[in-house]
Amino acid sequence: MSLFPITFKSTAVALVLLGSTLVSALSQAGVMLGGTRIVYEGSKRDASITVSNTTPAPYAVQTWVNTEADDLNTATPFVATPPLFRLDPRKEQMVRIQKVPGNLPEDRESVFYFNAQEIPVAGKADENTLKIAMRTRIKLFYRPAGLKGSAVDAPGQLRWSLEQVQGKPMLVVNNPSVFHVSFIGVKVIDGGKSIEVNEPKMVAPLSSQRYPLPGFSAHSGDVEFSAINDYGGYTEPRKVALNRAP
Repeated sequence: MSLFPITFKSTAVALVLLGSTLVSALSQAGVMLGGTRIVYEGSKRDASITVSNTTPAPYAVQTWVNTEADDLNTATPFVATPPLFRLDPRKEQMVRIQKVPGNLPEDRESVFYFNAQEIPVAGKADENTLKIAMRTRIKLFYRPAGLKGSAVDAPGQLRWSLEQVQGKPMLVVNNPSVFHVSFIGVKVIDGGKSIEVNEPKMVAPLSSQRYPLPGFSAHSGDVEFSAINDYGGYTEPRKVALNRAP
């Protein structure tokens, strides 16, 4: 059985130089989230996630929800509470996400992004050091009440095929379900050879996604993939035959 590696990223979004040019060593993020994704069930009043400070230093934490474009101009129908708070050493804070009036599809999931940015609290001992404001960004899925089917079954409904686009081979995945499917790994197998898709993008409900396959010359084969579930874990790898697109 093959396994795909899991990666999780925090983004350094701001550098603040305090005092002279002396720089301290960079460290990992001190603020951690209690999950790698949030599922907001439309039948509930809100969703929540725990934010923890794993260090001996205090932080200020700012939270908000935005779109995949990661801009500050597009409004979203979600509010994170509290939006700004102090998080003392080794403490945690529950952040709640509430939906406000706004038009969202009721026949499929929608996806947004929850952001938690840590802001180091500067003291006298921190002069002449470089401070980094780390931001962690995870998917927030809004799942309307009454959707047909199950997110658990969505990966098994995917349809995979090969396609030529301007003479270049492409792997095509079609998602007929009303749920998003995220991947931890996707690879195409032809005999004893395999090509792994580089950072395969999530496929949205009732839509398709295309992935380049440089160097793949076969007209058939199998695809092996593993999807991420609601809890941030991943499914057992599935292996299915590829169809040849017309």
